[in-house]
Amino acid sequence: MKRKIFTLFMMMVLLFTSVSIVSYAADKDTLIVALAAEPKSMDPVASNDVPSHCVYLHIYDTLLQRNKEGKLVPALAVSWEQVDPLTLILHLRKGVKFHNAEKFTAKDVVYTLNRCKGAPAVMAYFKDIDKVEAIDDYTVKITTTKPFGPLLGYLAHKGASILNEKAVTEAGDAYAQFPIGTGPYKFVEWKSGDRVILKANNDYFGGKPATENLIFRVITEGTNRTIALETKEVDISYDIEPMDAQFIKNGGELDLYEQPSLGINYLGFNTQKAPFDKKEVRQAIAYAIDMPSIINAVYLGGAEIANSPVAPGVPGYTSTGKTYNQNIAKAKELLAKAGYPNGFKAKISLNDVSVRKNIAVILQDQLKQIGIDLEVEIMEWGAYLDQLSRGKHDMFLLGWVASPDCDVFMYALFHSSNLGSAGNRTYYVNPRMDELLDAGRTNNDQAQRNIFYKEAQEIVQEDLPMYILVYPFVNAAAQKNIKDFYLDIENEHRLYKVSKE
Repeated sequence: MKRKIFTLFMMMVLLFTSVSIVSYAADKDTLIVALAAEPKSMDPVASNDVPSHCVYLHIYDTLLQRNKEGKLVPALAVSWEQVDPLTLILHLRKGVKFHNAEKFTAKDVVYTLNRCKGAPAVMAYFKDIDKVEAIDDYTVKITTTKPFGPLLGYLAHKGASILNEKAVTEAGDAYAQFPIGTGPYKFVEWKSGDRVILKANNDYFGGKPATENLIFRVITEGTNRTIALETKEVDISYDIEPMDAQFIKNGGELDLYEQPSLGINYLGFNTQKAPFDKKEVRQAIAYAIDMPSIINAVYLGGAEIANSPVAPGVPGYTSTGKTYNQNIAKAKELLAKAGYPNGFKAKISLNDVSVRKNIAVILQDQLKQIGIDLEVEIMEWGAYLDQLSRGKHDMFLLGWVASPDCDVFMYALFHSSNLGSAGNRTYYVNPRMDELLDAGRTNNDQAQRNIFYKEAQEIVQEDLPMYILVYPFVNAAAQKNIKDFYLDIENEHRLYKVSKE
């Protein structure tokens, strides 16, 4: 009954605040998608976050992309060959135009990748590129400083979305608000805190999009995203809360999509800040946590306990790292050894996501058992990422979604060259880790790479710069009339072929 009353109340609110959107929702040529957080930027090198990727992947194209099965396939590059360990040649697609009518050529690839090399948010993926050269208008040569095993995968990363130099230069500092790409949709408008509106690029080389208009709504409260589906205000909603997922499964009026993802959810520690600079403190916290109760209470079965910073199924994943089951006596012993027999006060930071808020409340209760008084700080998504990038935090809750390569999981998160916005938000520095990760990315033999990554994963589980909580499932829900939607393994769903009956 409470659920029905709340739903009716929200229907009234939505009716008076979103009449124009509701009218859009009834239009079969308009697809409306609810996001859990607002994109931070439409400039691919400005931020490496999933909400931004989910929107602008429809505006831009990359040289390669991953298909449903996660395999690399042609996009703006139609073919490629590794001519020697340091040299990659790419042959580009002809006849493609940017949304500003400029022709796509090799110079755009040169400009884009050189820009990536110097951008803090994505440079971890591209800094081993030595030179990018245009052999002719439709041939590019990439030379690396050393053998670079993950290079092809990184050319499919959203941060390497191909830009038009003229568009970026003319827009200047405003470019992130007015993006130009070659993708299936053109940018129309970004109403901060509310929506991003895109319009079909009918000349797209991959074929005309299935719907003329694509609108992304920012609905940060999980229950409100589900209610927006129930009231048909939106067609698709990403990141359904576990309780709502159960409701949708049992209701039968909406379709729920759910599968294991290539992602992790973790509790991060600022390892450069006392008391989290001591391994014993980090391990004590891990021993104080009862993960099965969190999975049951928060995820409602929509996640699996993690034992590595790499998701199962990724080549190089190992389950041999140290595991932590709740042991309060052990936790207290480690805190005393670290010099904190009576515990301490600390702050845990997170953005406004119900799952993270619920985890934080449980952690507050569980850590009290070892004398840790935890204050919960909830922040807006962009401000939260900025704080983590400045290293002002104590503990934090965050996730990481990656491609099927250990380098994507490990290098950004744990290499000392990537502190802050590049990915290493725990500010973890370990020379041996750097050696292993450098060795892993400069080797093209997967069996050898697996040896390096096995040791690296074991170090993470021992040093614990972050405590990997779970491997979460990725999900979304949609109206029954939605066709050809599928979940992307990187949680960045492609919509240009999705239609409404």
